[in-house]
Amino acid sequence: MALAQQINGVIVNADSAQIYRDLRILSAAPTPEQLNLAEHRLYGVLDGALACSANDWAQMAAREIADIHQQGRTPILVGGTGLYIRTLLDGIAPVPAIDAAVRERVRATAVEENYRELETRDPEAAGRLRPTDTTRISRALEVILSTGRPLAEWQKERSGGIADAVNVRAIILTPPRDWLYGRCNTRFAQMIDEGALAEVKRLLARELDKHLPVMRAIGVPELAKHLKGASTLDDAIEAGQQATRRYAKRQYTWFAHQPPSDWPRFADALTTDRLDAALALIARED
Repeated sequence: MALAQQINGVIVNADSAQIYRDLRILSAAPTPEQLNLAEHRLYGVLDGALACSANDWAQMAAREIADIHQQGRTPILVGGTGLYIRTLLDGIAPVPAIDAAVRERVRATAVEENYRELETRDPEAAGRLRPTDTTRISRALEVILSTGRPLAEWQKERSGGIADAVNVRAIILTPPRDWLYGRCNTRFAQMIDEGALAEVKRLLARELDKHLPVMRAIGVPELAKHLKGASTLDDAIEAGQQATRRYAKRQYTWFAHQPPSDWPRFADALTTDRLDAALALIARED
């Protein structure tokens, strides 16, 4: 927000949950007050019944970036979905459309069984993934079953990225874990006060496919369990806080290894008195 106001920039969402209008509270989408202070794009633009892939988002983001540049302004991509950023910059693997029967079979099968099959058909992919990573296990298995080639082979043929056409000024935020975990816990409790339970109740009433991204977003399964009478509210809050902390931990690992090594890391707590130091890293001269 501070950077956008300083340079008349436009904030572009790069978060896989904030793209859905169904999760305004649980995704910590910008508040009406924030929306009035700076222009935001790609927040709450999709219905939860739609599955948005990294490539889908990258295409939308590329159009928004081109439009913002045409206006003579600077797009500011914000969000922790690293795969989105990488797909936008480096392109997407040209994987053919997955056979519908294969997709239906994989998504109707428990993650444990899919992982065992992936270990047989694509052991390299299985070795890279957590046995509980439903989304990535399903994707890797669908690709090799439908195309006969491992996903890693397709990913060597990436195309469509915009990295060569833009000047990227990046900053990776890796604040102290204890500080961040405390904020994760506080934020989830605040979401309950702001109406997260009602938000999940409305989502459940739509009876959407349980495999859709919106149904797997952090907080939805935990609060849904409470709404179905299978846990207390206190237990649901604790489970949601734990899920948030675990995701933050995975983000630390991803951002430590995946982005280019010359992207600066800012390891301080993000307090008001350290804001100028963080912004200085983004605005550094090459």
